[in-house]
Amino acid sequence: MNGKGTVLVVNAGSSSLKLSVLGEDDSVLAEHHVERWEAEPGPLQEFLAHAPAIDAVGHRVVHGGSEFTRPTVIDAHVRAALERLTPLAPLHQPRALAGIDAALEALPGVPQVACFDTAFHATMPAHTTTYALPLAWRQKWGLRRFGFHGLSHAYASRRAAELAGMPDARVVSCHLGAGASLAAVQRGRCVDTTMGFTPLAGLVMATRSGDVDPGMLVWLLHAGLPLDELEAGLEHQSGLAGLSGTSGDMRDVRRAAEAGDEQAVLALEVYVHRLCQSIAAMTASLGGVDLLVFTGGVGEHDAQLRDEVVGKLAYLHELDVFVVEAREDLEIAAQTRAVMRLHRGHDAEEVL
Repeated sequence: MNGKGTVLVVNAGSSSLKLSVLGEDDSVLAEHHVERWEAEPGPLQEFLAHAPAIDAVGHRVVHGGSEFTRPTVIDAHVRAALERLTPLAPLHQPRALAGIDAALEALPGVPQVACFDTAFHATMPAHTTTYALPLAWRQKWGLRRFGFHGLSHAYASRRAAELAGMPDARVVSCHLGAGASLAAVQRGRCVDTTMGFTPLAGLVMATRSGDVDPGMLVWLLHAGLPLDELEAGLEHQSGLAGLSGTSGDMRDVRRAAEAGDEQAVLALEVYVHRLCQSIAAMTASLGGVDLLVFTGGVGEHDAQLRDEVVGKLAYLHELDVFVVEAREDLEIAAQTRAVMRLHRGHDAEEVL
C-alpha cells in the first residue's frame, strides 16, 4: 500500500457497527450502519461481499490506555494488550475486538490498524492528567485522566481551523451526542478535556451523569445502594434521562420542555449550564479561545442549543463559531494511511 489506498473503516460502538470504505480521495465508496450489532462477523462479511478491494482496515478503539498513544498496526501482542484494557471501557472495548476479529476473518492478510480515541489526548500535560489521589493508588492502578472522543475532536478541531484559515487557533471542540465531551486544542494539540479515567466523567450526557460529588457516591454505598445498581444508575439512568424522568434523547426532552414539562425544562437548563461552565474551563486551559466548534448528533443538529450556549458565552467577544459534521471515518482513514506509509513492505504474515 502506498499510503493512498482504499481503507475499510470499522467503527464499533457500544451497540452499533458503522462500516465505510473510503477511496484514495476520501470519497465514500460503500457504507453500512448496523443499529443493533450482536458482535458477530456476519454483517461485515455481507458488506464486504459487495464492497471494492480493500488495502487496509482502520478500527476505532475507544481505549488505548497509557501504552498506545498513536495509531498502531495490530499484531498478536497488540490485540492481547487491547483485551487487557477491557475493564477500562467495558461497553466499547469488547466490541472493538469483535470488529477486529471479524475483519481478520473476512480479510486475512490485509493490514489492520487500531486508531484510538484516547491517543489525541496523550499530549495533555501532567498537571492536566494527574488526579489529586494518593501516589500509591496512582502508581498501582495507573489512575490518570485519559480523555475520549479523540478521533472526533481531532477532525473537528482541525477542520474548523482550516475553515477559519487559522492553523494556530485556540479551539474548544464540543462533541455532543449520546456521549459528550469537550477538548481544548492549541495548534492542533490537545491540552485539556472533560472526560477522565473513564467516559463517565465531565458533561451531562444522554444517560451518563458526568461529574458528580465522589463523596455522594461513597455515601450512597454506605447507605446500602448495591454497587451494580450504582454503576448502572450512573451509566444508564442518569444524564438527560435521569433529569427529565423519561428519555435521554435531546429531541424528546426538548419536545417535552416545549409542552411545559417542568422536569424536561430543568434537564435542558442543567445541560446548558454544565456545558457553558465546562467551555469556560477549557478557555482557561487555553488562555483564551479563537474558535468554538460543535460536532456530533446534538452539536450538529440542535441549533437552539447552540444559540443558547453562544448567547451565554457572549462575553467571549472574539469567538468564532463553526458546526462541523462528525467524520471519524476520515480521521481513521487518514491515520491508517499514515501508519501504512511507515510500515510499507511490512511482512503481512506478521499482521493479524
